Amino acid sequence: MDALFGPEDAAAWIAVPGPDDDKYSRGVLGFVTGSARYPGAAVLGVEAALRTGVGMVRYLGAGRPTRLVLQRRPEAVTAPGRVQAWVVGSGHDGGSLDQLTAAALDAALADPVPTVLDAGALERVTRSTGLRVLTPHAGELGRLLDREREEVLADPAGAAREAAERFSAVVLLKGHTSHVADPSGGVLRVQSAPSWTATAGAGDALAGVLGALLATHAHGLAANPGAVAPIAAAAAVVHGLAARRASRGGPFTVLDLCAELPAVIRELLGG
Repeated sequence: MDALFGPEDAAAWIAVPGPDDDKYSRGVLGFVTGSARYPGAAVLGVEAALRTGVGMVRYLGAGRPTRLVLQRRPEAVTAPGRVQAWVVGSGHDGGSLDQLTAAALDAALADPVPTVLDAGALERVTRSTGLRVLTPHAGELGRLLDREREEVLADPAGAAREAAERFSAVVLLKGHTSHVADPSGGVLRVQSAPSWTATAGAGDALAGVLGALLATHAHGLAANPGAVAPIAAAAAVVHGLAARRASRGGPFTVLDLCAELPAVIRELLGG
């Protein structure tokens, strides 16, 4: 199956809190992202998750990204604890993680909850124990499959499907058209992002949006793991629509994109 997935489809995967919800029942999302070399990835992912809607964010990382996350978002919690989903790998150089971050990453991968594996964590996919979503761009997917980037771009749906089957994971291949493949062979296509979205940090924000949606649906995913693929596609739609609002036909920053996320959620819900 190869199907187009749009805003009406995405709206069904936005979890709305009820009057009896608290910060824990709304979903707790953990992050092991960023590094001394790339601290901004941590800030952007946390920012995007909080603006998408999640009860709590736990951030675990090295000193510099932790300080920057707290400066930007003092509501982030930097103590370990239970989470409903993880985002790992954004801003990581897989070969040179500091000891604290490496230990936190190992613990996150061993936690049997839904996990978004981005950037530096992609090569650790086989160590992840929960439901997993890979978020590579074409070059990263090529390396995972031992192919050239041009081969992936020539058949993005096929490459995403191959990786999903090989790694028993949902694969969100990022691009102007994003392709979300599941291990059963289905592919969902998302075409909401403008070309201006090809900018540093956009993938970090997408990982945060996706992590938030997974955390808010964690209880349902335990009974319906097949929902991971449409949730990943919904994240791509939300991210792309926020980029369109931020762009308005021109360039934008990733923090501009993040600032538009609440309005996109509101519009998808008919508010």
